[in-house]
Amino acid sequence: MDKEVFRQFGYKFIDWVADYMTEVVKYPVMSQVKPGQIKERLPQQPPDKGEPIERIFDDFKEIIIPGITHWQHPCWFAYFPANNSPPSILGELLTAGLGVQCMIWQTSPVAAELEEVVLEWLRKMLGLPEGMAGVIQDTASTATLCALLTAREKATNFEANQRGLKKPLVVYASEEAHSSIEKGVKIAGYGKENLRLIPTDDAFAMIPEKLEEAVIVDKKRGLQPACVVATLGTTSSTAIDPLADIGKICHQHDLWLHVDAAFAGTAGILPEKKWMLEGAEYMDSFVFNPHKWMFTNFDCSAYFVKDPGALIRTFEIHPEYLKTGLDAQVKNFRDWGIQLGRRFRALKLWFVIRYYGMERLQEMIREHIRLAKLFKGWVENQENFELMAPVSLSLVCFRLNDGRDEEALDSLNRRLLESINQNGKIYLTHTTLRGKYTLRLAIGQRLTEERHVKEAWKLITSKAEEILKMPY
Repeated sequence: MDKEVFRQFGYKFIDWVADYMTEVVKYPVMSQVKPGQIKERLPQQPPDKGEPIERIFDDFKEIIIPGITHWQHPCWFAYFPANNSPPSILGELLTAGLGVQCMIWQTSPVAAELEEVVLEWLRKMLGLPEGMAGVIQDTASTATLCALLTAREKATNFEANQRGLKKPLVVYASEEAHSSIEKGVKIAGYGKENLRLIPTDDAFAMIPEKLEEAVIVDKKRGLQPACVVATLGTTSSTAIDPLADIGKICHQHDLWLHVDAAFAGTAGILPEKKWMLEGAEYMDSFVFNPHKWMFTNFDCSAYFVKDPGALIRTFEIHPEYLKTGLDAQVKNFRDWGIQLGRRFRALKLWFVIRYYGMERLQEMIREHIRLAKLFKGWVENQENFELMAPVSLSLVCFRLNDGRDEEALDSLNRRLLESINQNGKIYLTHTTLRGKYTLRLAIGQRLTEERHVKEAWKLITSKAEEILKMPY
């Protein structure tokens, strides 16, 4: 492509993105296309000859955009957010333009050193223990797998990589833990049968006494407990596991403690939320996602470890073609995780932290928490609605309840959710808590304001009134 053509359409693309960021509200939040509808509009064979960029951009607007579910919409209340922001987008643009592959220090020294510095900034922002070292992974699922693999190696005196597992190792997590724990346990060779899901209390947080009981039982059975995964901010309800009590058990029984704070970890930059991290001195590893609540484009997951040597020993491999004369003096982050090839993710995170600063980041997170408390109050004061979990951060779990039996209530709330999402004005998702179908309203999108939350509540109550009038 000619430089001037690139420049011309680069400007057009930037103009389109700038408009999209302010006009995204005009789109339905959830894509309204039917299965197969996009494929029907695409040719089945690749083009023999290249096509002009004008035509490709037109097709982007006409074919691609209708199939987009708009995660950056201010009425995005589904799952957890996957935020971006103007500084992050600009940083990502420069990353794409540079096109570097940052597998070792020598392949782009600034990528390694900026990552080292920015992760140290994050450690200080969260108040994690001195000496914990950070690395950027793609997602929390990958970071958790790294933790499970390192815990496996430590438990086997670093022999499992060489000889495989000779005896079962056991992993413990809350019954509310993310599905990535089970996936990681299977991939890392522990086996699903050796994952213990520990009961939770009325706030859906792990019960430490039940954890210790399970560890003791497994030891008596001749099994080897290896790792505990605690969660700060479970996916279903943002429950906060009691880190200090869990950490003491791990310390007593010599267990690796990994902490999954994928969404909620960002709230740790607030002084009033530091209580979540009480007991952090017991952590062996910790992960949170700036790409969720810290306004940084997906993907960007911050993973911290107490003992970088154990992590490196688990993953390092030294083919001749990757050796350099500087390896002893630098950090080669290829040895800090699963991937060899690595994107320059630190650049966009650097842009975000520098542009907003701690104060503005704190303001935005506090506002989301305030809006959740506001919504919580509306639920509590509305007849036929009930809260389903404590509201500790910016997620509200609730349901419609007019007194019918549980099976009928599940059906009622399924219909309510379908009706809410059908017109595309807002987007909610669901979970189950103690087997009860539950609606989730997750507030955390950068553009969300109080008026959007009010509009959501108005729509929810309106649809509820309609459904309650229907026979069942």
